[in-house]
Amino acid sequence: MQPPTIFNPRPRIDRVALDHGGHCFVIDDVLLDAEGLARWLSGQREAFRPVDFNAYPGIYMLPPPVIGQAVQDFFNLHLRGLFDARRLVHMESRFAMVTLPASALRPYQWLCHSDNFSLPPGVSIQASVLYLFGDESLGGTSFYEPAVEAETIASLFADASSMPAAAFSARHGMEPGYMVGSNRWFRQVGSVPARFNRLVVYDGALLHTGDILAPERLSDDPATGRLTFNGFFTCRRNAA
Repeated sequence: MQPPTIFNPRPRIDRVALDHGGHCFVIDDVLLDAEGLARWLSGQREAFRPVDFNAYPGIYMLPPPVIGQAVQDFFNLHLRGLFDARRLVHMESRFAMVTLPASALRPYQWLCHSDNFSLPPGVSIQASVLYLFGDESLGGTSFYEPAVEAETIASLFADASSMPAAAFSARHGMEPGYMVGSNRWFRQVGSVPARFNRLVVYDGALLHTGDILAPERLSDDPATGRLTFNGFFTCRRNAA
């Protein structure tokens, strides 16, 4: 059985301003049959696997090709022109659920992050998250800017990637857990609440993180967990 994959052909795209001058885009009711897709995914629990290729704190499932192609087409038709993105050169997408308890997180998972690490000049990346869960209290997405100088932020990220949790916590005075709101290193500049069938699209260079407000309620069940569909779109920048 193939899942429903039809995107709204006439989406309403809202530009959401962030406090530091940046912005993201929000599209509600982006799928014509989000309920059907959620029902299909509820039967795919055994297909999800632990993420072992990046810092995402949970599990994932690759979409059927028909869904990957649909999100690529939707991006090219409705979203690419909103960014510094001349031509799509690579796209990845996956269904995902945050599942790790706070005690199991590594230090780099305690922080916000960006998706443009090690991109070559002339290339940008856009990211998207589609909420496919009905319990809005499981959390949306927040955006950040550094609250301290760049050298301190660089040192913090380097330590988070190389130090054991106890040593990192002792050095920086940071307790294990999901990042929620501003702290001494980062200032929250905006937040998009979760809503079923809502798509959030943003420049991957923006610092961001999911708002995991109740980690004790996370689940690996697609029917009840924080189920999302995440997309990453690498593009050539517009000519100068």
